[in-house]
Amino acid sequence: MHDDEHLMAQALTLAAKGLTLTSPNPRVGCVIIGNSGQLLGQGHTQRAGEEHAEIMALRDAHASGHNVAGATAYVTLEPCSHKGRTGPCCDALIAAGISKIVASLEDPNPAVSGRGFARLRAAGVVVETGLGAEQSRDLNIGFFSRMLRQTPWVRIKSASSLDGITALNNGKSQWITSDEARVDGHAWRARACAVLTGIGTIMQDNPRLDVRLVPTKRQPHLIVVDSQLHTPLDAAIFTAGRSIIIYTAVHDKAKEASLEAKGATVVCIPGANGKVDLTAMLRDLAQREINEVHVEAGKTLNGALVRECLADEFLLYMAPKLLGQGLGIAQFGPLEELSQSVTLQFQSISQVGADLRILTRISGRSQF
Repeated sequence: MHDDEHLMAQALTLAAKGLTLTSPNPRVGCVIIGNSGQLLGQGHTQRAGEEHAEIMALRDAHASGHNVAGATAYVTLEPCSHKGRTGPCCDALIAAGISKIVASLEDPNPAVSGRGFARLRAAGVVVETGLGAEQSRDLNIGFFSRMLRQTPWVRIKSASSLDGITALNNGKSQWITSDEARVDGHAWRARACAVLTGIGTIMQDNPRLDVRLVPTKRQPHLIVVDSQLHTPLDAAIFTAGRSIIIYTAVHDKAKEASLEAKGATVVCIPGANGKVDLTAMLRDLAQREINEVHVEAGKTLNGALVRECLADEFLLYMAPKLLGQGLGIAQFGPLEELSQSVTLQFQSISQVGADLRILTRISGRSQF
């Protein structure tokens, strides 16, 4: 591997360490290399309000007694140029004497979007872009979605038999897939900004839908689609101690007050037929700085997200068993022609325990 490619791969590996940490900020890694090729400092973005990758790498270099004047920084996203929760990273790089920046991508945030590169170039810093662009974008697909589409990236997770059955007709679904698949599923929960479910799942399974099976410093928000505001006050979701938003289509001041007393935020966004307006809900979630939505719901809500063209990706765990009759992954249609099918593109297929994990994206969905 070419040195530049190797160093950017190292920066991307660092960025991935922020997978469960940085929300709502992007996951960014930075590696600083001296003129003779020695590693001077490295780091990745911390929690929102804490240091970005470039500052962590500069601090690492300083702690090791390295002078970074004239050095090259490999960073997986354009250094920020504005003061948000933290100060501008491009100013810190300029002040430190960095002479060259190799960056994967321009930041899609309108508050940055090329301004960081412009400020660096104006200060005489050489800027090169494009290396590791696809990997960096995929690592931050939710951030790009929120900035460019004003909606989060929606990933539907489902566990099924090989013939696509997610539960028996009597509702029993625990457990179709293996312990290893459930642990892996919790890792995907942990990377999301929010876990989304429907009132049907709450009433049928009474799940907690928090992250328990993998270490995490941050619990994702929980989003519940509850059109008629039927969420029980003793539901297990209230024991997890994290932010809960309940979207409804009706106003019931007494029930809203009771749910808010349990720590939930109730948002009324009515749509057609007494249902929640799911498109408006996603726009509202983007306003709340939600990048990735991890959906763990039943066939009705999953089907609505597919039917309304709001789903982007599927994370499917398939067990090596056949269940025959039962409930499916997503209910929509019926279709009259095969050409009306939702076309998917496989992103990855791997074995997790005894099961298959299939990550598949709706065709063309990431072209924004």
